[in-house]
Amino acid sequence: MKKFLMAKGARTIVEVCAGTKPGEKAVIVTEPCMMPIAESIAGAVIAAGAEPVITVMTPRESDGQEPPETIAAAMKASNVFFNVVRTSITHTRATRDAAAAGSRGMMMTQFSEEMLMGGGINADFRAIAPQCQAVAKALEGAETIHLTTPHGTDLTFSATGRRGNALTCLIEPGLFTTVPTIEANVSPLEGTAEGTIVADASIPYIGIGLLREPITFKVEKGMIVSFSGGPQADILRHNWESKNDPLVYNVAEMGIGLNPDCRFIGYMLEDEGVYGSVHIGTGTNITLGGVTKAACHYDLIMTGATITADGRTVLKDGKVAL
Repeated sequence: MKKFLMAKGARTIVEVCAGTKPGEKAVIVTEPCMMPIAESIAGAVIAAGAEPVITVMTPRESDGQEPPETIAAAMKASNVFFNVVRTSITHTRATRDAAAAGSRGMMMTQFSEEMLMGGGINADFRAIAPQCQAVAKALEGAETIHLTTPHGTDLTFSATGRRGNALTCLIEPGLFTTVPTIEANVSPLEGTAEGTIVADASIPYIGIGLLREPITFKVEKGMIVSFSGGPQADILRHNWESKNDPLVYNVAEMGIGLNPDCRFIGYMLEDEGVYGSVHIGTGTNITLGGVTKAACHYDLIMTGATITADGRTVLKDGKVAL
């Protein structure tokens, strides 16, 4: 029964989100532990009349590490590619270059079998897309963006010259998106972020997941300069220190979740999509319109946020205000 339920979600991803067409070449990038999901996607590709190729790689040591050159070349030569991996390769040159070559990319980092069977995958992606695009447009190029939450977040930054990204889970040639998280995001201009970030919901990486207590981050000149919050904060601290890369502390992204069917479960692409949630991405932002390439990219997720862009309210208490 599980395989049948997974097949339904896989067909939604392949046919609705990726728009896979008969005769296309689809590359599925995966790791050994993700093979059941990769095989479900491959089955859906075959059902759509396209040809799947599954490429299996050794898990990357950290999020943002490049895949092998042979896999990067296969992604670039494909019509559509699916990154079904535990360790993210979303923020890599391989993903960026494949999209630039005209392929379509579907990011399925930390995807679980349960996520194929329910939750965010049940959303009406086409119906939600216009709102996602409107929110991205409101963020694009804003001189001053101000983010606050009841838990203590108070952050300002500039997005001057930066594009707004609408990740609708629906892709066209030259683009990539995540699934099932529907989000609008923007990359802060490096060096402009100032204030405080309080993650109260989730940091769905490196074994942290749902937060048992908030983690508070102090930001100066676009960089996290200190943070505190108990044992889970210590996990993050040790991981960042192990990277030996000061750019991991870069405030790289602000994203707004817009999928009403997503729920907090401790998995990145489900948590980030929860309607009205906000995440601050750290580290790399080269695929989002920024210029920073760091050793990793992690997201700090919060709830109940209010956001203004050049004085216009975009989000009010966790609800879109446009």
